[in-house]
This record gives sequence, structure tokens and C-alpha cells, in this order.
Amino acid sequence: SSGINAEWPLRPGSGKAIKVLTGHDGYLGECQFLSDKQILTSSGDHMCILWDIATGQQITTLKDHLGEVDCLSILPDNNTFLSGSTDATVKLWDLREGMCKQTLVGHLSDVVDCKWLANGLNFVTASDDGIVRLFDIRSDQEIAQYSYEYPQAGVSCVDTSLSGRIIFAGYDDFNVILWDTLLGDLLYVLSEHGAKVSCLGVDRDGVALCTGSWDNLLKIWN
Repeated sequence: SSGINAEWPLRPGSGKAIKVLTGHDGYLGECQFLSDKQILTSSGDHMCILWDIATGQQITTLKDHLGEVDCLSILPDNNTFLSGSTDATVKLWDLREGMCKQTLVGHLSDVVDCKWLANGLNFVTASDDGIVRLFDIRSDQEIAQYSYEYPQAGVSCVDTSLSGRIIFAGYDDFNVILWDTLLGDLLYVLSEHGAKVSCLGVDRDGVALCTGSWDNLLKIWN
């Protein structure tokens, strides 16, 4: 990647970038809109940047990770977000102060995905170490972990049900695992993909799960 993030209009037949934001010196790990005026990006340059879309200027540059920053998860208040890194940590940031407020450890390898639970106090993570972990920001630590075999296949993506009771995790061994958040039990294995499961997400109503894979397929489950 060139380290450039391009914003594309959602108009059929356009095909031209309406704004190019330059400033990162590494690949783009993830980008998420805070609003139609601001966007947050993470990068292989170890940084996260908050951008003003209209001007294309950087509002805040956030530096604290010692490795590439691969994933983001923003709370609905748009003031607090998580970042996961190849330094095996997850950091909690306050955009109002432009500072890292907490660093949570536990993983033994790259953190490749992270998602807040709806309560805004807990979050789940996916890592190349093959373990899904549940963290609590009040106690500043991991409170549960979920793994189903040894040696573990890497976990590539993660999300939760709207209630937070079920964790959905995609794995490098082509499987999607459903975990019971409270009991730690493996509930179900979805094994219809033919390659690494690279992304997944639950729809806004919580009634369907979409999974994407290196087999070039998207699958929708209910």
C-alpha cells in the first residue's frame, strides 16, 4: 500500500476520488468515519490519525504503539476508541485529549481485530496467537479467553451479537466459531468457507452475520 487513504463518493458511475488524505508513512490498517466531517485511520507507521475530511488536514496524530496498527473500534460517543497492534497490545484512546488512557496486554502475537461490546465497558480481540480474548476497561485486564484447539489457528476477525452474549470469530483454518461470552463454551462451528475467513460482521438489527473469505465468497447466515 502507498499509505494514502482515498474517500470515494457513493454515486454510481463516478469512479473518481473526491478527496485524498496524505500523511501516513505505511499501509492503511483500517479507517472508520466518526461523522461526515471526520475520519480516523490506523497504519503500519505505528500511528492513528484523525482527519478533517473537508480540508484534508490532520486534526490529531496519535502515537504510542510500538508496532503496526491494524484495527480500530470506536465507541458511539466518538470520543473513545480502541486500537490493536502487532506489538500485541490494545490501547484505549481519548480523542478529546489526544492521549492513550490505557494499554491492555495479554496476547502473545499481533492483535488483528477488536470490537466493543454494546455496554462500552468490555471488548473482544482477535489475534494471530489463536485466542479470542475478552477485556474489561474498569479492571484494566483480560477477563476471559476462548480457544478450541492446539495448536491454535490464528484468529483473523471478531464481532459480537447485539446483546454481547455470543462472540463470532473467523479463523485462518477456514472456520467461523460461535462462543458463549459468559460460559466460554463453543456453541457452533460454521465450516462452509474454503479458505481463511478474513472478515465478518453482524448487521445493525442483529439478525444476520456476514462472513468474507479468501475463497472469494461472502456468506450470510441467520
